[in-house]
Amino acid sequence: MRARSLFSAFVVAAGALLASAVSATAAPAPTTDGEVSPMIVGGGNATQVYSWMVSLQSTSGSHFCGGTLIKANWVVTAKHCVQGSSAASIRTRIGTTNRTSGGTVTGASRIVTHPSADLALVQLNTSVSQAPAPVASASGAVGTATRIIGWGQTCPVRGACGAPVTLQELNTSIVSDTRCSGISAASEICTNNTDGNKGACYGDSGGPQVKSVNGRWELIGATSRSGGGANCAQAPSIYVDVPYFRSWISQYAGTV
Repeated sequence: MRARSLFSAFVVAAGALLASAVSATAAPAPTTDGEVSPMIVGGGNATQVYSWMVSLQSTSGSHFCGGTLIKANWVVTAKHCVQGSSAASIRTRIGTTNRTSGGTVTGASRIVTHPSADLALVQLNTSVSQAPAPVASASGAVGTATRIIGWGQTCPVRGACGAPVTLQELNTSIVSDTRCSGISAASEICTNNTDGNKGACYGDSGGPQVKSVNGRWELIGATSRSGGGANCAQAPSIYVDVPYFRSWISQYAGTV
């Protein structure tokens, strides 16, 4: 849960009462070929190799969602990315900036979905050598600087451009929950659409939001959905607060 002032906590609590009467923004719909389209708009090519960055792919190698390696054989992602899929239908490519080459390729042996949150775990069929991302102690207060990372469409209108092969990144920040429609304030993060036209919309589904702590990246979020707007980056986006679900994750993956 993000740290907040008493005043902010009061505002969020009041907002939660209103939000309970509003339907949450829908998760990204699959494309016509059945894939979820992750998107980062306004970012740039990755400036480093993230050992824990995961491309979730079909067995033929088609990227459909992002994820984050949190243990040598466990990946955290969004539930809507894998719900209804079998572990046998998923492969992963881990620790590369190119979704078609490099890194380590594995299969999956198990999928665990959270009963209510847009969060899931994928157990790999083998452990990998890449260093996992540490889960932060807390996601952070409003104003916390963060980075979102992923592959996918880089223009705001669905289907108007192709997905990049090279991993994209964007520096952004946590903003007030009041800016995200349909957010669950206690367990989700509202993430800024930088300059009003940059950010994730419809996801970069399952992929990581991280913050820098003492010179290392720590995981705080898994991309869930748009916080408003018909096109990408018109509004802030919503990420599942991974530290909030630490206990649930640890039941399956061990202590994180």
